Amino acid sequence: MTHFRMREAAQLLGVSDDTIRRWAHDGLLEASRDDAGVQVVTGRSLAQRITQLAPGADTSDPIVRSARNRFTGIVTGIQVEGLVALVELQAGPNRVVSLMTAEACEDLALEVGSRATAIVKATQVILEAARPIDTQE
Repeated sequence: MTHFRMREAAQLLGVSDDTIRRWAHDGLLEASRDDAGVQVVTGRSLAQRITQLAPGADTSDPIVRSARNRFTGIVTGIQVEGLVALVELQAGPNRVVSLMTAEACEDLALEVGSRATAIVKATQVILEAARPIDTQE
């Protein structure tokens, strides 16, 4: 089972170490101590908690979308050159870059500091993770 130290868990969820410790104390996260005596939380309980905190579908929105990957954040940069605009969005720890027409950028009235949501519909998404440690040696 995967375990995360408090600081790692906090970074993954975008909260403070104290918040993770409080959630563990309140039983919202499954916590224990590792071989070094450091308090850790299980990856499974962390996944359950982040799912609980994730915003639900906006049922008041009359539009339904097939894309499920949504990143809401703040526009941190805009470069417009001719017909093209490059827009950078910081959504928590995630940086999302969108290439669009300058007209679309203008229609959206985007400017640095604007709130925006990147909606991604991708046929190929590559995930990477640390190589598992072989514990059978």
